[in-house]
Amino acid sequence: MALDKNSNAFTFGFALVMVVVVGAVLSSLAMGLKPLQLKNQADKKRIDILTAIDVDANRTNAAELFDKYVVERVVIDYDGNIISSNTGEVDALDDKDAFNINIRAEYRDRSIKPEERNYPFYKCDKDGKTLYVIPMIGNGLWGAIWGFVALEDDFNMVYGASFDHATETPGLGAEISLPMFQDPFKGKQILDDQGNYKSIEVKKGGAEAGNPHQVDGITGGTITSDGVTEMLQRTLKVYHRFFNKNNA
Repeated sequence: MALDKNSNAFTFGFALVMVVVVGAVLSSLAMGLKPLQLKNQADKKRIDILTAIDVDANRTNAAELFDKYVVERVVIDYDGNIISSNTGEVDALDDKDAFNINIRAEYRDRSIKPEERNYPFYKCDKDGKTLYVIPMIGNGLWGAIWGFVALEDDFNMVYGASFDHATETPGLGAEISLPMFQDPFKGKQILDDQGNYKSIEVKKGGAEAGNPHQVDGITGGTITSDGVTEMLQRTLKVYHRFFNKNNA
């Protein structure tokens, strides 16, 4: 029996076969590219952490510089107690390693209460100075914002900061990823003169002269600026509990 290539049955059958074939090819490509995607994500994370301690890194040298400067990876709980501590190279299969903690996933999962989340940080050694890099996640105008803030060993003074975003408006909220926004965080303080936790405010209209707890907000990016303020206040408060216990 001759195959009628002009029939609807042939057309639908051919389309079905093509969908299956193309789907299989795309699935294979996705699986093949997955290791590269994971490596790129890990390198980007390393670069962001290193940027917070003012180390210029790229995808070529990110892993090498990370291993050079990051001497310990620690996870604490909401009360500031240590859950795990790792040194040496990152084991991608160790879900207790601070580097493998997905704070974005935990933050987005509303079934996980803040008291149940993991809070990782990175202890770094740069030029004989001990620095503590704290990751954080929050909300901007259109989507997620995140950052890494490095504190000096007094657990108060900001050494450096790195922020980024998913979908903030170019020229407005997206400027949190630029040095012009990040650099003013250097030298700011998260404690008041009495040693009480205060955090840092991204202030609309501009920081008050000489105020160690404020940086300039982004003109036209009020919601993103407020998001950074909230992210800093909420996150650093948890780590302050740990620093209090270890600086007594």
